[in-house]
Amino acid sequence: MTSVPDTSGLAGALSGASAILFDLDGVLTPTAVVHEHAWKQLFDGFLASVPDAAPYRESDYFDHIDGKPRFDGVRDFLASRGIVLPEGPADDDPAHDTVHGLGNRKNKVFNDIVEAGGVQPYEGSVRFVDAALVRGLKLAVVSSSRNAPAVLKAAGLSDYFPVVVDGVVAVTEGLPGKPSPATYEYAARLLGLPSDQCVVVEDAVSGVQAGSAGDFRSVIGVDRGAGRQTLLDAGATVVVNDLAELL
Repeated sequence: MTSVPDTSGLAGALSGASAILFDLDGVLTPTAVVHEHAWKQLFDGFLASVPDAAPYRESDYFDHIDGKPRFDGVRDFLASRGIVLPEGPADDDPAHDTVHGLGNRKNKVFNDIVEAGGVQPYEGSVRFVDAALVRGLKLAVVSSSRNAPAVLKAAGLSDYFPVVVDGVVAVTEGLPGKPSPATYEYAARLLGLPSDQCVVVEDAVSGVQAGSAGDFRSVIGVDRGAGRQTLLDAGATVVVNDLAELL
Protein backbone atom coordinates (compact mmCIF):
# COMPACT_ATOMS: atom_id res chain seq x y z
CA MET A 1 0.00 0.00 0.00
CA THR A 2 1.24 3.48 -0.87
CA SER A 3 1.05 5.80 2.15
CA VAL A 4 -0.61 9.19 1.90
CA PRO A 5 1.60 11.80 3.53
CA ASP A 6 -1.24 14.14 4.53
CA THR A 7 -4.59 12.76 5.61
CA SER A 8 -6.10 16.00 6.93
CA GLY A 9 -9.47 16.54 5.32
CA LEU A 10 -10.84 15.35 2.01
CA ALA A 11 -7.97 16.71 -0.07
CA GLY A 12 -5.40 14.91 2.06
CA ALA A 13 -7.28 11.63 2.29
CA LEU A 14 -7.78 11.51 -1.48
CA SER A 15 -4.46 13.04 -2.52
CA GLY A 16 -3.32 11.56 -5.82
CA ALA A 17 -6.35 9.28 -6.10
CA SER A 18 -8.51 8.72 -9.18
CA ALA A 19 -11.12 6.46 -7.58
CA ILE A 20 -12.64 5.37 -4.28
CA LEU A 21 -13.58 1.76 -3.59
CA PHE A 22 -16.22 1.57 -0.85
CA ASP A 23 -17.26 -1.30 1.31
CA LEU A 24 -21.04 -1.21 1.72
CA ASP A 25 -22.31 -2.50 5.06
CA GLY A 26 -21.14 -0.19 7.84
CA VAL A 27 -19.54 2.30 5.43
CA LEU A 28 -22.35 3.52 3.17
CA THR A 29 -25.33 1.98 4.94
CA PRO A 30 -26.01 0.93 8.55
CA THR A 31 -26.80 -2.58 7.37
CA ALA A 32 -23.79 -3.89 9.29
CA VAL A 33 -26.06 -3.60 12.34
CA VAL A 34 -28.71 -5.60 10.49
CA HIS A 35 -26.08 -8.23 9.67
CA GLU A 36 -25.08 -8.34 13.35
CA HIS A 37 -28.68 -8.92 14.40
CA ALA A 38 -29.18 -11.57 11.73
CA TRP A 39 -26.03 -13.46 12.75
CA LYS A 40 -27.01 -13.29 16.42
CA GLN A 41 -30.49 -14.60 15.68
CA LEU A 42 -29.01 -17.40 13.58
CA PHE A 43 -26.43 -18.59 16.09
CA ASP A 44 -28.58 -18.07 19.19
CA GLY A 45 -31.05 -20.50 17.65
CA PHE A 46 -28.43 -22.94 16.40
CA LEU A 47 -26.34 -23.06 19.59
CA ALA A 48 -29.44 -23.70 21.70
CA SER A 49 -29.40 -27.23 20.28
CA VAL A 50 -25.66 -27.80 20.79
CA PRO A 51 -24.84 -29.23 24.25
CA ASP A 52 -22.25 -27.28 26.30
CA ALA A 53 -21.60 -24.76 23.49
CA ALA A 54 -20.58 -21.27 24.62
CA PRO A 55 -23.35 -18.79 23.76
CA TYR A 56 -23.01 -16.26 20.96
CA ARG A 57 -21.38 -13.01 22.10
CA GLU A 58 -21.34 -9.58 20.49
CA SER A 59 -17.56 -9.83 20.08
CA ASP A 60 -17.99 -12.95 17.92
CA TYR A 61 -19.22 -10.79 15.06
CA PHE A 62 -16.03 -8.72 14.94
CA ASP A 63 -13.73 -11.65 15.80
CA HIS A 64 -14.99 -14.23 13.32
CA ILE A 65 -17.58 -12.85 10.88
CA ASP A 66 -17.39 -9.14 10.03
CA GLY A 67 -16.42 -8.37 6.43
CA LYS A 68 -16.00 -11.98 5.32
CA PRO A 69 -17.99 -13.89 2.70
CA ARG A 70 -21.05 -15.34 4.41
CA PHE A 71 -20.06 -19.00 4.35
CA ASP A 72 -16.54 -18.19 5.55
CA GLY A 73 -18.16 -16.41 8.49
CA VAL A 74 -20.18 -19.53 9.28
CA ARG A 75 -17.09 -21.74 9.09
CA ASP A 76 -14.92 -19.44 11.20
CA PHE A 77 -17.57 -19.01 13.90
CA LEU A 78 -18.20 -22.75 14.08
CA ALA A 79 -14.45 -23.36 14.30
CA SER A 80 -14.29 -20.97 17.28
CA ARG A 81 -16.67 -23.33 19.08
CA GLY A 82 -14.97 -26.50 17.88
CA ILE A 83 -18.04 -27.42 15.79
CA VAL A 84 -17.69 -29.19 12.46
CA LEU A 85 -20.70 -29.46 10.14
CA PRO A 86 -21.05 -30.89 6.63
CA GLU A 87 -20.82 -28.26 3.90
CA GLY A 88 -24.06 -29.14 2.13
CA PRO A 89 -24.83 -27.86 -1.39
CA ALA A 90 -24.52 -24.13 -2.06
CA ASP A 91 -28.31 -23.81 -2.31
CA ASP A 92 -28.96 -25.96 0.74
CA ASP A 93 -32.28 -25.57 2.55
CA PRO A 94 -32.02 -22.91 5.27
CA ALA A 95 -33.58 -25.40 7.66
CA HIS A 96 -30.56 -27.73 7.38
CA ASP A 97 -27.73 -27.57 9.90
CA THR A 98 -24.94 -27.46 7.33
CA VAL A 99 -22.46 -24.68 6.55
CA HIS A 100 -24.47 -23.61 3.52
CA GLY A 101 -27.79 -24.23 5.23
CA LEU A 102 -26.85 -21.94 8.11
CA GLY A 103 -25.49 -19.31 5.72
CA ASN A 104 -28.71 -19.37 3.70
CA ARG A 105 -30.75 -19.18 6.90
CA LYS A 106 -28.83 -16.06 7.93
CA ASN A 107 -29.45 -14.55 4.49
CA LYS A 108 -33.18 -15.09 4.83
CA VAL A 109 -33.22 -13.42 8.25
CA PHE A 110 -31.22 -10.47 6.86
CA ASN A 111 -33.51 -9.98 3.87
CA ASP A 112 -36.62 -10.20 6.05
CA ILE A 113 -35.26 -7.40 8.28
CA VAL A 114 -34.29 -5.19 5.31
CA GLU A 115 -37.63 -5.65 3.56
CA ALA A 116 -39.52 -4.83 6.75
CA GLY A 117 -37.57 -1.69 7.65
CA GLY A 118 -35.91 -0.42 4.48
CA VAL A 119 -32.40 1.06 4.37
CA GLN A 120 -31.33 4.63 5.13
CA PRO A 121 -27.73 5.42 4.12
CA TYR A 122 -25.38 7.27 6.45
CA GLU A 123 -25.87 10.99 5.79
CA GLY A 124 -22.16 11.70 6.22
CA SER A 125 -21.27 8.98 3.74
CA VAL A 126 -23.65 10.36 1.11
CA ARG A 127 -22.11 13.81 1.54
CA PHE A 128 -18.65 12.29 1.16
CA VAL A 129 -19.72 10.45 -2.01
CA ASP A 130 -21.20 13.66 -3.44
CA ALA A 131 -17.95 15.51 -2.70
CA ALA A 132 -15.93 12.75 -4.37
CA LEU A 133 -18.07 13.01 -7.50
CA VAL A 134 -17.56 16.78 -7.59
CA ARG A 135 -13.81 16.08 -7.57
CA GLY A 136 -14.27 13.85 -10.62
CA LEU A 137 -13.38 10.59 -8.86
CA LYS A 138 -14.63 7.23 -10.06
CA LEU A 139 -16.59 5.14 -7.56
CA ALA A 140 -17.16 1.45 -6.91
CA VAL A 141 -18.64 -0.74 -4.20
CA VAL A 142 -16.76 -3.84 -3.07
CA SER A 143 -18.78 -5.97 -0.68
CA SER A 144 -18.59 -9.54 0.55
CA SER A 145 -22.38 -9.55 0.72
CA ARG A 146 -24.39 -11.20 -2.03
CA ASN A 147 -27.15 -8.72 -1.24
CA ALA A 148 -25.17 -5.59 -2.19
CA PRO A 149 -27.21 -4.61 -5.30
CA ALA A 150 -30.50 -4.98 -3.38
CA VAL A 151 -29.18 -2.94 -0.44
CA LEU A 152 -27.88 -0.20 -2.75
CA LYS A 153 -31.25 -0.05 -4.48
CA ALA A 154 -33.15 0.05 -1.18
CA ALA A 155 -30.88 2.89 0.00
CA GLY A 156 -31.27 4.85 -3.25
CA LEU A 157 -27.55 4.63 -4.00
CA SER A 158 -27.46 2.44 -7.11
CA ASP A 159 -26.87 5.31 -9.54
CA TYR A 160 -23.72 6.40 -7.71
CA PHE A 161 -21.83 3.19 -8.37
CA PRO A 162 -21.41 1.89 -11.94
CA VAL A 163 -19.17 -0.90 -10.63
CA VAL A 164 -20.32 -3.29 -7.88
CA VAL A 165 -18.17 -6.26 -6.93
CA ASP A 166 -20.19 -8.36 -4.50
CA GLY A 167 -20.19 -11.91 -3.22
CA VAL A 168 -21.85 -13.20 -6.39
CA VAL A 169 -19.20 -11.60 -8.61
CA ALA A 170 -16.45 -12.97 -6.37
CA VAL A 171 -17.72 -16.53 -6.75
CA THR A 172 -18.30 -16.15 -10.50
CA GLU A 173 -14.79 -14.77 -11.05
CA GLY A 174 -13.12 -17.16 -8.58
CA LEU A 175 -11.91 -14.31 -6.36
CA PRO A 176 -10.99 -15.04 -2.75
CA GLY A 177 -12.84 -12.92 -0.21
CA LYS A 178 -11.46 -10.36 2.22
CA PRO A 179 -8.87 -10.19 3.81
CA SER A 180 -7.48 -10.98 0.35
CA PRO A 181 -7.24 -7.78 -1.75
CA ALA A 182 -8.52 -9.63 -4.83
CA THR A 183 -12.05 -8.18 -4.94
CA TYR A 184 -10.74 -4.64 -4.51
CA GLU A 185 -8.11 -5.21 -7.20
CA TYR A 186 -10.80 -6.55 -9.53
CA ALA A 187 -12.93 -3.43 -8.97
CA ALA A 188 -9.94 -1.23 -9.82
CA ARG A 189 -9.48 -3.16 -13.07
CA LEU A 190 -13.15 -2.72 -13.95
CA LEU A 191 -12.70 1.02 -13.46
CA GLY A 192 -9.69 0.87 -15.76
CA LEU A 193 -7.26 2.03 -13.10
CA PRO A 194 -4.17 0.67 -11.34
CA SER A 195 -4.67 -0.12 -7.66
CA ASP A 196 -2.28 2.62 -6.56
CA GLN A 197 -4.70 5.24 -7.87
CA CYS A 198 -7.55 3.90 -5.72
CA VAL A 199 -8.50 4.60 -2.11
CA VAL A 200 -10.20 1.86 -0.10
CA VAL A 201 -12.86 2.75 2.50
CA GLU A 202 -13.65 0.04 5.06
CA ASP A 203 -15.11 -0.50 8.52
CA ALA A 204 -14.23 -4.18 8.99
CA VAL A 205 -10.86 -5.48 10.11
CA SER A 206 -10.78 -8.03 7.30
CA GLY A 207 -11.59 -5.28 4.78
CA VAL A 208 -8.89 -2.96 6.09
CA GLN A 209 -6.47 -5.88 5.93
CA ALA A 210 -7.52 -6.42 2.31
CA GLY A 211 -6.81 -2.80 1.45
CA SER A 212 -3.50 -2.87 3.29
CA ALA A 213 -2.44 -6.07 1.53
CA GLY A 214 -2.92 -4.51 -1.91
CA ASP A 215 -1.03 -1.69 -3.60
CA PHE A 216 -3.73 0.88 -2.93
CA ARG A 217 -3.27 4.62 -2.51
CA SER A 218 -4.56 4.55 1.05
CA VAL A 219 -7.10 2.87 3.31
CA ILE A 220 -9.66 4.98 5.16
CA GLY A 221 -11.01 3.13 8.17
CA VAL A 222 -14.49 3.96 9.47
CA ASP A 223 -14.88 2.96 13.10
CA ARG A 224 -18.39 1.59 13.55
CA GLY A 225 -17.40 -0.61 16.47
CA ALA A 226 -14.22 -2.43 15.56
CA GLY A 227 -12.13 0.20 17.37
CA ARG A 228 -9.82 2.93 16.08
CA GLN A 229 -6.59 1.31 17.16
CA THR A 230 -7.72 -2.08 15.87
CA LEU A 231 -8.29 -0.61 12.41
CA LEU A 232 -4.95 1.22 12.51
CA ASP A 233 -3.23 -2.01 13.52
CA ALA A 234 -4.95 -3.76 10.60
CA GLY A 235 -3.38 -1.26 8.20
CA ALA A 236 -5.68 1.78 7.95
CA THR A 237 -3.95 4.98 6.88
CA VAL A 238 -6.47 7.11 8.75
CA VAL A 239 -9.52 6.27 10.89
CA VAL A 240 -12.68 8.37 11.29
CA ASN A 241 -15.99 7.79 13.06
CA ASP A 242 -17.91 9.21 10.11
CA LEU A 243 -16.81 10.09 6.59
CA ALA A 244 -18.22 13.59 7.04
CA GLU A 245 -15.19 14.28 9.25
CA LEU A 246 -13.09 14.41 6.08
CA LEU A 247 -15.22 17.13 4.47
